[in-house]
Amino acid sequence: MRLLLISNSTNAGEAYLEYPKHEIGKFLEGVDEAMFVPYAAVTFSFDEYLAKVQARFAEIGVGVRSVHRESNPAGALRRARAIVVGGGNTFRLVKTMQEQGLMQVIRERVPEGVPYVGWSAGSNVACPTICTTNDMPIVEPASFNAAGLVPFQINPHYLDAHPDGHAGETREQRILEYIAANPDMYAVGLREGCMLRFEDGVLTLVGGRPMRIFRHGERPYEVNPGDDLSFLL
Repeated sequence: MRLLLISNSTNAGEAYLEYPKHEIGKFLEGVDEAMFVPYAAVTFSFDEYLAKVQARFAEIGVGVRSVHRESNPAGALRRARAIVVGGGNTFRLVKTMQEQGLMQVIRERVPEGVPYVGWSAGSNVACPTICTTNDMPIVEPASFNAAGLVPFQINPHYLDAHPDGHAGETREQRILEYIAANPDMYAVGLREGCMLRFEDGVLTLVGGRPMRIFRHGERPYEVNPGDDLSFLL
């Protein structure tokens, strides 16, 4: 199984997918076309989303088609040489994927070796559930269950900040609530500019920032690029 799970699509001041494009290019080496799932888009069209991704992927020599243009989205995904799931609203994404049977296709095809690339909501979809998304539930999916490609939960866009004057919960406190309710699960805070790569049975943190680890009964702690992450598997 091959996974590239990216925290965010865009760093401040950069073009769309600029920072991860070289990692995506290396990860998809030898793949000439990927099938894109755009259903996390809410305030812009699926065609607009596809055009943005096509423009960036053209720079790494990978063509992109989208399931929303296919008469049989599940069938098209089943034939894909690579699967790419974009960010946006996780609830909208999962609801549509469930309705079209795409989640089951991913559960079947990715363990067979089809490479999977996701960012933000697309990384949430790789987890057992979407319970550690940051998004508002603007629609109601059939369940919170996701593809379960990894056995732990990801919180993309993880932030340490507690803004001045804000008396509410921090991101860390919200994740601590999750692991209190789900004591057998690890959750990871994946900071922006970072990604997780899984290849040849090895999970690797890529990027210039540490990742925060949450487990019930343990104090949250940091791991760095190059650290052994096998405990998450």
